[in-house]
Amino acid sequence: MKLFYRKIGEHKPVLIILHGLYGASDNWMSIAKTWSTNYEIFLVDLRNHGQSPHSNIHSYKAMRDDILKLMNDCKIKKAIVLGHSMGGKVAMRLAMDNPERINNLIVVDIAPKNYELINDQNVSKHQKILKGMLALDLKLLKRRKDISQLLSASISNEKTKQFIMKNLKRNKDQSFSWKLNVETINKEILNITKGFSENEIKKNISGFPVLFIKGEKSNYILEEDYKQILDIFPTAEFEVIRNAGHWIHAEQPEIISTLVKGFLEE
Repeated sequence: MKLFYRKIGEHKPVLIILHGLYGASDNWMSIAKTWSTNYEIFLVDLRNHGQSPHSNIHSYKAMRDDILKLMNDCKIKKAIVLGHSMGGKVAMRLAMDNPERINNLIVVDIAPKNYELINDQNVSKHQKILKGMLALDLKLLKRRKDISQLLSASISNEKTKQFIMKNLKRNKDQSFSWKLNVETINKEILNITKGFSENEIKKNISGFPVLFIKGEKSNYILEEDYKQILDIFPTAEFEVIRNAGHWIHAEQPEIISTLVKGFLEE
């Protein structure tokens, strides 16, 4: 699949940034601008998100192949790859399967573990969000205010709701539709949260620097996950950003910007 991307900066090496679930390429734009004097940055819309094509397939292998196609089409032999949440798992899949294409790997607030088994509450939250999105007949809704009010029944957190509403696009008839392929994401949400099976995980991947970044207030990466991560990426370093939850790049943009810059310049 040919993905939509935004490119800023002209200086090699290449840095590819992969957003999380419900996100898009512009989520990291403000931080990417702070790195653009030193890197050629590709901010990607993953499949079924943003302006990239929709598909009934949404697997980590398919998303890995999408990134490989982008790299091949743009003649990128190797890249620094940074991924947040779902995008972090895409980055890990790429690094495990194609380590020769990686200069540095940066994974933001996600582990390679199976979240479906470990955190049923988190999975249920996603299912409730998607059910609420699917329940809306957007063709009949002409005001964002009305959509916001209806979504409140399934999304109680105001910040989460506003983030989801960034996926709305206005049609020519002034109605709305979702940029996100809600039907496929809803169908595949268990596989998205499940991640990698044991026989898919490859161990002792080395040859490039690896950084895992955790939000202090987030439970997506726990201390007990470090062993599994180190089994896969034995050179991995770990950093915890204080006063940040899962959306570190939105909550502490200056800190993560400085942290990543320092890691890449070591």
